[in-house]
Amino acid sequence: MYEELTKILKESKRIAFFGGAGVSTESNIPDFRSEAGLYNAQQKYGMSPERMLSHSFFVQDTQTFFDYYKNNLIYQDAQPNQAHLALAKLEEMGKLNGIATQNIDGLHQKAGSKAVYELHGSVLRNYCMHCGEFYDLDYIMDPDNCDGYIPKCKKCGGIVKPDVVLYEESLDEDQINGAVNAIRNADTLIIGGTSLVVYPAAGFVNYFRGDKLVLINKSETAFDGRADLVINDAIGKVLGEAVAAL
Repeated sequence: MYEELTKILKESKRIAFFGGAGVSTESNIPDFRSEAGLYNAQQKYGMSPERMLSHSFFVQDTQTFFDYYKNNLIYQDAQPNQAHLALAKLEEMGKLNGIATQNIDGLHQKAGSKAVYELHGSVLRNYCMHCGEFYDLDYIMDPDNCDGYIPKCKKCGGIVKPDVVLYEESLDEDQINGAVNAIRNADTLIIGGTSLVVYPAAGFVNYFRGDKLVLINKSETAFDGRADLVINDAIGKVLGEAVAAL
C-alpha cells in the first residue's frame, strides 16, 4: 500500500525523523489539542493548558501545577507503537541517523532508538531544583515522596522539577544542535504526527536540504505543498507497513 514510501526508504542512506504528538496517540497518549487531550482537562482548573504548563505558574502555584501535570501528562503504562518500533528498526539497519521529537514520553528510547533529540524534554527525568539530585518518574509519582502533589528531594528537601520544557522556558541547546544537525545532514526527512504549528520546534524542518521530504499526518499541514510524498493516515500503520516491506 505504501510502495512509494518503501522505495524512498530503500534508496535513502541518511534519514532524519521529526515527530509530534500524533506519533504517540497510537500508544493511547492523547494529542495536546484533542477532545481527550489537555484542553479537555481545563474545565476543572478554569485556565488554559498553556498557562498551567508555564514556568510562571509552576513558581506561583506549584501544588496545582503538579496536580495537573501528574493527571494529564503522565502515562506510565504506555508502550511503543508501530511507529516507534519502525523507526528503531531503521536506525538498527543504519538508515536513520536521528529522531527529533516534540514528545516527552520517552517511547522512542523504550522502542530501542538511541539517536533521539527530545526538544521538549522528558517526563522520565526529574531533578531537585536545589541540589540537582536526579529522580526517575516512579519517584515523583509516589505519594510517599511528595508534600501533597509536590515531589521533594530525599537529600535536601528541595522541590523536584520535571526535566520538561515549560512555556516561557528555552529549549536545551544540545538538543537543538543535535536535531538541526540530523535534519541538515539527512538525504530524506520524514515528518510525522505533527501539524507543524508549534514553534520554534516546527521551524527546524527549514534546515532540511536533502532529496526527499515525506509528510505523514492524519490532517493537512502548511508544509504539504513542499513535500515529495504526503500520506494522510495513522503514522504507526504507515511506517510499520513500509519498513516491514524493506
